[in-house]
Amino acid sequence: MSSKFVVYHDVFRGYVTTSGTEGNLHGILLGREVLPTGILYTSRASHYSVFKAARYYRIKCEAITASFNGEIDYLELEAALTANRGTPAIINVNIGTTVKGAVDDLQRVLRILHGLGYTRDQFFIHCDGALFAMMLPFVEHGPEVSFQQPIDSIAVSGHKFLGCPMPCGVVVQRKEHLLKLERNIEYLNSKDTTIMGSRNGQAPLFLWYTLRKKGCAGLLEDVKNCMQLAKYLRDQLTMRRVSCMLNDLSTTVVFERPDDDVFIRKWQLACEGAIAHVVVMPNVTKDKIDLFVNELMQVRQATRTQDRCIQSYIGPFCQCDSCVTKHNDRVVPQS
Repeated sequence: MSSKFVVYHDVFRGYVTTSGTEGNLHGILLGREVLPTGILYTSRASHYSVFKAARYYRIKCEAITASFNGEIDYLELEAALTANRGTPAIINVNIGTTVKGAVDDLQRVLRILHGLGYTRDQFFIHCDGALFAMMLPFVEHGPEVSFQQPIDSIAVSGHKFLGCPMPCGVVVQRKEHLLKLERNIEYLNSKDTTIMGSRNGQAPLFLWYTLRKKGCAGLLEDVKNCMQLAKYLRDQLTMRRVSCMLNDLSTTVVFERPDDDVFIRKWQLACEGAIAHVVVMPNVTKDKIDLFVNELMQVRQATRTQDRCIQSYIGPFCQCDSCVTKHNDRVVPQS
């Protein structure tokens, strides 16, 4: 056994969960155990499981406004932390929000904490990496999110990017914190640190198989293809004057919600208010995107009776007549 593995195993611990939700429940529970009086800070764009955790564990939660691209509002976060200075902070940092795929700036959050005088023992950071944390290490010029920085736990899903056929995930935490949850189970002759106890033994095998089969090179290729196809989809929609947006660190394309429920069900679109999104994963091809866009345009021609403004959802990327006029008849370019 290599010394590198021994050091890793001695500092961090994790397990395969039943879902990304369990990973968030576990990470935030650990934050509550480490900082029993802590306040949970998270953006309103966070996955519902984060708010579920606050409710289950009776943690005071400060829901921070999200900007139009889905990132947490850093000025509002700073104001909330300032108002509660002296009370420990449990912070959920999103590595890809549910609807818009936004990545919160971990370094900026850390700078805010440092600037306000929060010492390392006064904050706990959980990273909800659900979909994108598995992809981020392979994104060129992407930010680093690792335990070499002062984070305390991270949760990812296994049934999204890696394509495990059953819901599952992985949560990894600092061992020193995990000891606060550890309980000896005599009849099992082992220690329990999990939420669910019994878990699906096939899920780790599927994850192991995918990682071994693809390797880093294969995962890198998948990420490159997904990023390129997401930009292709965005560009195809933009060319057709469909209001849409794509965050730089994302493969989630957000656009106007179609008016046809049959179309929404056929393509299994996730919708929120006046927007819908498409998450480009390794199974998506250029031909499938072309088919989707063509059918979407047919639906729009058959159902749209008036121009729709969704500026409140996607900011300057709205392409309704009013917004385009404001920008001197120029469609706002996206990188």
